[in-house]
Amino acid sequence: MTGYLAREITPRLEKALRQLPVVVLSGLRQTGKSTLLQNEAALALGHTYRTLDDFATLAAARSNPESLLESAAILDEVQRCPELLIALKKSVDEQRKPGRFILSGSANLALLGHVTETLAGRASYFTLHPMTRREQRGATAQEPFLVKFLRSPTLLAGKADPVTEKEILTGGLPPACLGAADGVAEWFRGYVQTYVERDVRQLSQITDLVAFRTLAQLAALRTGQVLVISTLGRDAKLNSVTAGRYLDLLEASFLIRRLPPFLKNRSSRLVKSPKLHFTDSGLAAHLAGITTLEPGRDDLLRGALFETYMAQNLAALLEAHLPDAQLAFWHEQGRHEVDFVIEVGRKIFGIEVKAATRWSEGDLSGLRAFLDRTPACVAAVLAYNGKESVKLDERLWAIPLGQLLE
Repeated sequence: MTGYLAREITPRLEKALRQLPVVVLSGLRQTGKSTLLQNEAALALGHTYRTLDDFATLAAARSNPESLLESAAILDEVQRCPELLIALKKSVDEQRKPGRFILSGSANLALLGHVTETLAGRASYFTLHPMTRREQRGATAQEPFLVKFLRSPTLLAGKADPVTEKEILTGGLPPACLGAADGVAEWFRGYVQTYVERDVRQLSQITDLVAFRTLAQLAALRTGQVLVISTLGRDAKLNSVTAGRYLDLLEASFLIRRLPPFLKNRSSRLVKSPKLHFTDSGLAAHLAGITTLEPGRDDLLRGALFETYMAQNLAALLEAHLPDAQLAFWHEQGRHEVDFVIEVGRKIFGIEVKAATRWSEGDLSGLRAFLDRTPACVAAVLAYNGKESVKLDERLWAIPLGQLLE
């Protein structure tokens, strides 16, 4: 793996440290939280790093949390010791100055009630997503093209660099996407065993780990699809309540995200269930048993993995550069759909993802329907895996995936 690469979220973290006593950075295991906190000078300056993955540190957190808080300001994997937060709250209330503590964890601390209640009004929350394409290429110095386009829709000159099969299959977890290509499959295998199963066991008592893993694999096969918990549970031979609880654990561990439906237009037949996305396309491909994305071989899952890759990049770019933006999807039952809808203030943008290098008029039907039903939509974009951008209509564009992710 290469050396440290700058992350999109760093400027927002630096700003938060100047405003609030506590900054909370969560994210999927191995997204690079520890690396960021230890290598980004503006974050690590004057802060001692300790991780509760270390047994001695965990024991200290449980037996004498006040002493630990006096000697450490960056605390990693804090979900392992919730009682530490009570002592932290007391310390912050006694000395309420900005940037005192940085907490990190591989559980979604914003979804854990005791965390949000304890730190209410004292903390700012952030997610470190899998590495964006820009981050992997070390190209974060310039403002993302997507952000510029959302501000003022215009095209870039020149040809885009298409997204490769390797980029989809390795995803954005640094050891996978930056490591040796011949070791990716083995790394994902160990990742699932070492981190996924362990983290889930820490969050909740799972009586049947085999059933949980089966549900995770079935969820990976459904990435990019509307979530129907009863159907997923039936296929995993679980009742709906248990399937729902397991999905909650997958979400709390950052393995999946539920994309909400966009319901703010004139259509009366909108799907109101969320869409399921794995947070990393490489992990989804591994759990689904996908090792190649050749056109013609399971094209539905091929397209879903490209969509998942786009979702993880969009989530990271919006969190870092447009934190108030809302990400959703749009689906008219039995008619049309748009993979992503982005709301920025009162502006709305639609994005439909196509894995192929070429597109046809039929690929535009969902976007045209969305434009017709959504007067507030500023631009609708067909994101295809080709090289050239073109404006097709007043509010309709075809833009390469590679350019949208620059």
